[in-house]
Amino acid sequence: MPRRRRPTRATPALPTSAVRVAIYTRRSTDEENQPFTIEAQTSKLKSYIKSQDGWTLVQEYSDDASGAKIDRPNLNRALMAARAGLYDVLLVYRVDRFTRRIRDLSALLEELDDAAVVFRSATEPFDTSTPAGRMLVQMLGVFAEFEREMIIDRVVNGMERKAGKGQWTLGVAPEGYLTDPDTQHLVPVEAEMPTIQEIFRIYTQDRVGCRMVAKKINERGMRRRSGALYSFKTIADILSNPVYIGTVLFRDVEVENAHPGIVDRETFDLAQRLLIERGENPATAAGAASEYHLTGKIRCPLCGRTYLGTVAHGRSRAYRYYTCWTRNRYGTDRCPAPRIDADRFDAIVLDALSDFYINNTDMMMEAVRGAQDHHEAVRSKLEAELAAIRSKMTQKEKAIDRYMTDYEEGAISRDVIERRIKKLSDELTDLRHNRDQLQFELDNTPDKITKAELASINTNITKIITMGHVAQRKALCELALDKIEINTATSTATPTFRVDIAHSLDTIGAPNKESAPAGSPAGAHSPSSQAVRERRPTVGPAGLEPATEGL
Repeated sequence: MPRRRRPTRATPALPTSAVRVAIYTRRSTDEENQPFTIEAQTSKLKSYIKSQDGWTLVQEYSDDASGAKIDRPNLNRALMAARAGLYDVLLVYRVDRFTRRIRDLSALLEELDDAAVVFRSATEPFDTSTPAGRMLVQMLGVFAEFEREMIIDRVVNGMERKAGKGQWTLGVAPEGYLTDPDTQHLVPVEAEMPTIQEIFRIYTQDRVGCRMVAKKINERGMRRRSGALYSFKTIADILSNPVYIGTVLFRDVEVENAHPGIVDRETFDLAQRLLIERGENPATAAGAASEYHLTGKIRCPLCGRTYLGTVAHGRSRAYRYYTCWTRNRYGTDRCPAPRIDADRFDAIVLDALSDFYINNTDMMMEAVRGAQDHHEAVRSKLEAELAAIRSKMTQKEKAIDRYMTDYEEGAISRDVIERRIKKLSDELTDLRHNRDQLQFELDNTPDKITKAELASINTNITKIITMGHVAQRKALCELALDKIEINTATSTATPTFRVDIAHSLDTIGAPNKESAPAGSPAGAHSPSSQAVRERRPTVGPAGLEPATEGL
C-alpha cells in the first residue's frame, strides 16, 4: 500500500509591518556560575529587539529547568500563546536555551510552524522563515545535544573518580554526616548520630514499619538537620543507605570503609532484609510498597508499556485503577487503553491464583521435581569443580613449601623466590575466590520437597490471600504471576502463573507472624521456573473500565 504523503505546510513568514515578539529565556539548575543568567539573556534580547525595525516586545517567558526536557511551565505557556496568535516571533538567546535535544527541537519548531510563528536566535545566523534557516537551526540543535551529552559524560566520569577515592559525590551530606571541606570525605556529626542509631534500633528490634518509626522519632522531639519532621520516605531512605556502614556508592563504584560508620553491618543487613520483606525498600517502592498487587505485571496491548497503580478522587471516595503508563503520563490521545478497576481486578486475580495452585498440585509437584533434578545435576558438577580447585590449591601450597625449603638450603636466591612465591600466592587467591563462590552455590541448593510439604505450601498460599497483609499478597503475586495479557477486544485478561515457586514461597512469610524468615527478596524465583497460562477470563464482558461516579 502506498504511503500517504503529509500535506505540505507553508513556511511561516514575518509580517511586513509591525512584528510582535515574545522572548524565551532559560537557565539550567546547575548553571549558577554560567554566563546564561536570566537577567543577562533578557537584557541582550531586548537590545536585539530594539535594533530591529518594527519589532515590539509583547511577551516574556522564563524557566529554571533542564534543557533535556520540554515539559516546562513557561515554555508551555509560550506555546499556548503562539497557538492563540499573541505574537509573530519567538526569540531566544541561543538554540540550546530553547532545547538541547534535536528530537524535541523538531517537535517544537513544528508546533511553532502550525501556529505561523517564526523562531529566531539573537546570537546565531538563521531565520526559520526560510528553508536554509530551518536547516541551520537543525544543525545547531545537533551540536547543542552533543554538547549536553559531553557535559553529562564529563560530570559522571568526575564523580566516579571522586567516589573511587571514597569521597562524597552526591551533593549535601546525608543526615548524621558532614563533608570535610579539605578531604571531601564524610565525617560523623556527634549530635546527629544518636538519632540515626535510634532509627535503625526501632526498625530492627521493635519490628515496626517506617511510618511508625517516623512517628516515634517525631514524638520524641528528634528533628532533621533542617528542623523538619521525619517522614516515611526519609526513614526508608536512611535505612537503605549504605553510607551508614561507611560505604560510598555511586553507579558501579562501591568503596567500603571510606569513612567511619554510624551503625554496624549486622544491623544494617537486618534492616535491608526487613525492608524487602515489608515492601518498604525505596528501590522497589513503585512496584512493591504500594497497595497495588499487580504493578508491573500487566502490559498495555496498544503501546506496550506496563500498567501502574493510579487513583482518581470522586465526590465521595477514591477509586483505584491500573492505568497504562503512557495514558497516565500523556493522556488518551497518546494511548486510549482502558483503565482497570484495581479493587475488582486484584480480587479476581487472587481468586484465580488460589484456584490454580490448589487444584494443580500434581503439576506443581512435577515442576518441583524437574527443578530439583536440575539442581542435583548442577550440584554434581559443582562438587567436581570444587574438588578440582581444592586439589590445585594443595599443589600450590606444596610448591610454596618446596621453594621455602630450597631458599633455606641456599639452592635459590631471594629475588627468585620472591617472584615465584608472589605468582603462586596470586594464583592461590584466585583459587580461594573460586572455591568460596562454588561453596556458596552448593550451600544454597534447595532441599527436597515432598507432596505433603507442597500441600502445606498451598495452604499457606490460601492464608496469605485471605489473612495476609498487603505486602504479603503483593509479594505472592510477584512470585507466582509471570504476566497478565489484556485483550481489549473481548474485555478479558489471561494470567500466566509460575509453577515452580515452592522454594521461594517461604521468603514471603506466613500471616500473623511478627517477622518473616530471612531469605532472598520476595519475588525471586528459580531460573528453571516454568509458566502456565490460565485461560479462563478474569474480567468479564462488563468491560475493563467500569463507570465511575462523580468523576
